[in-house]
Amino acid sequence: MKKHIVILTGAGISAESGIKTFRDADGLWEGHDVMQVASPQGFANNPELVLDFYNQRRRQLTEVAPNKAHTALAKLEEDFNVTIITQNVDDLHERAGSTHVVHLHGELLKVRSISGGNPIPWTKDLILGNFCENGHQLRPHIVWFGEDVPMMGNAIEITSKADILMIVGTSMQVYPAASLINFVASGIPIYFVDPKPSMAGNPNKNLMVIAEKATKGVPIVVADLTGTTL
Repeated sequence: MKKHIVILTGAGISAESGIKTFRDADGLWEGHDVMQVASPQGFANNPELVLDFYNQRRRQLTEVAPNKAHTALAKLEEDFNVTIITQNVDDLHERAGSTHVVHLHGELLKVRSISGGNPIPWTKDLILGNFCENGHQLRPHIVWFGEDVPMMGNAIEITSKADILMIVGTSMQVYPAASLINFVASGIPIYFVDPKPSMAGNPNKNLMVIAEKATKGVPIVVADLTGTTL
């Protein structure tokens, strides 16, 4: 039976494909205070601004492509049972070939009704007046600040069954996602790939820190795990 690798990914892996992150700009995301464009209050105050913001993000996905880190993670599926748990809302993991991706914070290419219900695929601009079948406005399928993370329970269960944990491109400072490391079994190997690693040293000697960007660090880990050079 293949070993199960669980990979937690954050903004750092997508940033190398050209997707900007708000944490790189003092809390501003493409010139906006994040609470204006990523909170229920922001949507209530100015829904057109919020919809336009995510329309721009959605369009940007057509201009970027998966990078070497994404493709290296997808290659792991040849030798391992792989689950990616990502904080990113883009589809770069899927486009690189990864087949088991859990999006903690939602997906840009899906929308849902403001009244709830299941998300639906969406690739065009979303505007006021786009309603669900029950006549309610559609909104981005994004977990905003102050909202519950509905996939968290699933992510905890997956992480608790990991044989190997890899963390890529995340500061491990954003909760509840950062708490997932607390649910892995004691003693399992943990690889942490980040140019500015927030974790160093481990009393159980099971943590390997690779202080590199994702495109350089992930191939190093994959080579170590598979015995091949990418």
